[in-house]
Amino acid sequence: MTELTTIDGGTTRLDAELDALAADLTGGLVRAGDPDYDTSRALWNAVTDRHPAAIVRCATTEDVGRAVLLAAEHRLLVAVRAGGHNVAGTAGVDDGLVIDLGQMRDVSVDPGTRLARVAGGARLGDLDAATQEHALAAPAGVFSDTGIGGLGLTGGIGWLRRLLGLTCDNIVGATVVAADGTVHEVDEENDPELLWGLRGGGGNLGVVTELVVRLHPVGPEVYAGFVLHRADRALEVLHAYRDWSADLPDEVSSMAVLGAAPEDEAVPAELTGQPCVIVLACVADPDHGEELLAPIRDLPDPAADLSGPVPYVELQQLFDADYPEGMRYYWRSVHLPELSEEALLRSVDQMHRRPSALSTIDLWHLGGAMSRVGAEDTAFGDRSAPYLVGIEANWTDPDDDEANMRWARGCAADLDELSTGREYLNFPGFQEGGQETLRAAHGEANYARLRALKQRMDPQNLFRLHQNIAP
Repeated sequence: MTELTTIDGGTTRLDAELDALAADLTGGLVRAGDPDYDTSRALWNAVTDRHPAAIVRCATTEDVGRAVLLAAEHRLLVAVRAGGHNVAGTAGVDDGLVIDLGQMRDVSVDPGTRLARVAGGARLGDLDAATQEHALAAPAGVFSDTGIGGLGLTGGIGWLRRLLGLTCDNIVGATVVAADGTVHEVDEENDPELLWGLRGGGGNLGVVTELVVRLHPVGPEVYAGFVLHRADRALEVLHAYRDWSADLPDEVSSMAVLGAAPEDEAVPAELTGQPCVIVLACVADPDHGEELLAPIRDLPDPAADLSGPVPYVELQQLFDADYPEGMRYYWRSVHLPELSEEALLRSVDQMHRRPSALSTIDLWHLGGAMSRVGAEDTAFGDRSAPYLVGIEANWTDPDDDEANMRWARGCAADLDELSTGREYLNFPGFQEGGQETLRAAHGEANYARLRALKQRMDPQNLFRLHQNIAP
């Protein structure tokens, strides 16, 4: 017996309907009590523990369409899972239906047109492996297990952001299953308004089963900067980072991370796990890396310098060990108009307050190509802020949930009065900010356009668990 929650808060029993759906699927159906239920429902962030009534493991766009029609007919509470890495846990739902794209991971590359067709459940690692066979890349994130769909539809800030823009800026087409089960093939000539909404508007408009992504010559090697300093020099290093990053060419994308020193043979053993500041950077042309990073590498007395040419796919995997599935996460963000002295002082102070040594405060340098896209040219919104602060609470013990989330919220509040008032929607906490956060992120004009798209694509608000602008 399978009972599912509906969008009006009721329940409905759908045993025969689910049996019929399962018989028609190329993929499969998992229900509570099945042997693989717990592995199928598990999300990357263990804080967001969800228990859906049923999980449709889609293998084709047709599978998605069948699942959407069932959900729409019975007004089921439905979640859509691409990679399952949204920190807020929107890829799962208690007692509802999950449409899981995890079996849809194919990436096909046309090196002549420099386009990739990326299935809805593909991860960054899938995209990188396929594109780097041709020394091509699409700008994406910095953790290779991230789902391209969730990341790209909401923005996509990675190592190539200043040179090539956001992931969403490079989306040139998509296949979308609307709330009525119809399939929409979208590109810059066919429904450009919907394409506009997919470029940063999130997963609120339908189920995206394929993205077409523009590629660029990158790799196979890039130059990676990795310079570590002890925490007692944090302000000195951040001052130098601020001065250096203020006048960088687009070719350099960088960040300064306040966190703990990693375990590495190049890092003094006594520093492992101790507070530190790390300056990280990517230069797409490895021949220019040493010259462009010299000012930040030449600071006196670094504890370690691991900079040098690396394969692009290796750089994309740099943080993989730091974000294992099943750990506990709560991430927030603020945009800063400048790295003011007060912002730096507060960031360093908050580094020392963090209850988990796994947590970090990441100062991302923005600008470059991503900033030259107008605020209303994509649904992503305003890009004028030169810095983003990512506040990452990462920990392992469920007993420490409250302390770590309280720290991240306090850190965001501490920096908020110095900020532009805008968050990055891939680091949204647990969406506590609601519509106010969405309005600030997209801007009022974009918010109104997204609402109009929602009215057209999903008038009954079936897809409501992501960052939802209701019709």
